[in-house]
Amino acid sequence: MNNEKLTTPVSGYIMALLVFVLFAIGLFGLIAIRIPWSALVIFFAVLLLPGFFFVNPNGSRVLVLFGKYIGTVKENGFYWVNPFYIKQSISLRARNFDSERVKVNDKVGNPILIGVILVWKVDNTYRAAFDVDNYENFVRIQSDAAVRKLAGMYPYDNFEDEQAEITLRSGLTEVNNALEDELRNRLNIAGIEVIEARIGYLAYASEIASAMLRRQQATAIVAARQKIVEGAVGMVEMALEQLSKKEIIHLDEERKASMVSNLMVVLCADKDVTPVVNTGTLHQ
Repeated sequence: MNNEKLTTPVSGYIMALLVFVLFAIGLFGLIAIRIPWSALVIFFAVLLLPGFFFVNPNGSRVLVLFGKYIGTVKENGFYWVNPFYIKQSISLRARNFDSERVKVNDKVGNPILIGVILVWKVDNTYRAAFDVDNYENFVRIQSDAAVRKLAGMYPYDNFEDEQAEITLRSGLTEVNNALEDELRNRLNIAGIEVIEARIGYLAYASEIASAMLRRQQATAIVAARQKIVEGAVGMVEMALEQLSKKEIIHLDEERKASMVSNLMVVLCADKDVTPVVNTGTLHQ
């Protein structure tokens, strides 16, 4: 048996009235009538007191009698059960878990720091109470194991082709879905429902962070240069075409090469270019 069984105990208000009546009868018998056995009535009333308990909203009580699972009370209210029942309280509220940042290696072996944010709650009280030793500690350990496994399945980044495969940095939707599936499989044994799981922190480890930052900057600079060159070539081509079409000036191949060189320098330079104005002829 690994499924929870819902039960509804006796109302605590009715039993509270009964206990009050028993106390009253016992005291009346001892004080007014002076009957010794009235003390047994008081003792019986006292024996009933441990059976009272209450359940808060989004709370539950797991009932166990001498090692036997009796049932779970999930409906909030005031109740009474057998005084010998063990009444374990288990919260059904949603909880947040922000894991510590752990250092792991990604798919290509780069050391990274990664942390996970998990929203979870107890769904099956029987499994949470009896299938694992401590379900809260179980959530922490399994979350750590899941994030370590996930980090080894994907590279942190792919500098050569960002669209080639899913990475931890760019494919957050796919990675978070894989993380949720992994955690659901791991936490199901403890009766835990995974509401949401996502990567909360992701960065390169300190020993390679500066080198990777320079690599990212170099990649960005190269990509920007490629765009600049593509645009400059298009502008030079358009300029030559317009000059030829409108017959503004006729240029031989040598002057075309010189013009292309000058335009490319102006358009691709990092800093503002200071031109030298020729006030003579084109041949001077």
